[in-house]
Amino acid sequence: MIGLIGRKLGMTQIFVETGELVPVTVIEAIPNIVIRKKTKETDGYNACVLGIGERKNPTHPYSGIFKKSKVKPTSILREIRDLPSDWEMSKEITLSVLSEDLKVNVTAFSKGRGFQGVMKRHGFHGGPGGHGSGFGRGGGSIGTSKTPGNVQKGKKMPGRMGNKKVTVRNLKIIKLDASKNLLFLKGQVPGAKNSWVMIKQNEPK
Repeated sequence: MIGLIGRKLGMTQIFVETGELVPVTVIEAIPNIVIRKKTKETDGYNACVLGIGERKNPTHPYSGIFKKSKVKPTSILREIRDLPSDWEMSKEITLSVLSEDLKVNVTAFSKGRGFQGVMKRHGFHGGPGGHGSGFGRGGGSIGTSKTPGNVQKGKKMPGRMGNKKVTVRNLKIIKLDASKNLLFLKGQVPGAKNSWVMIKQNEPK
């Protein structure tokens, strides 16, 4: 599987050859470095660890990995399964591994919204807005009467919203700008601006 680590810059819109105006997400994908290569003989599966960014003081376990691969410590590390055979340690992976009109899957952490109530988290309508209703923005009853007499699993209730790993599949590559390390994907990508995303080539089942 082919993949890259990138940084989400934001959204814009561009015209394609047909004259259609397409909303796109702009991702900056500077060259990634292969930090570690895993094989079935040593780790039980084939994979590689990509690194991007700079880090001055890596923790002790990672310092040995960077020293072995003979590369500068990176701040972000991501693993890719079933890597191409020509990806060796300290090799730079650029946007040249991707091509236009290719479809990719993008994984990132969604925006964190903190602890939210049922109206914002699940779209509940709330109670009447008139005086004296006493309902407000509450979620209403959560019990199940006498039988079974408990709160069922999966009940929509207040709680933490966002900050979850989300994968958006089948995003089409509209444009590649290798000179500026920019990737333009059709549609939206999870995460806030300047957040790190993982781009993987979509493999049909």
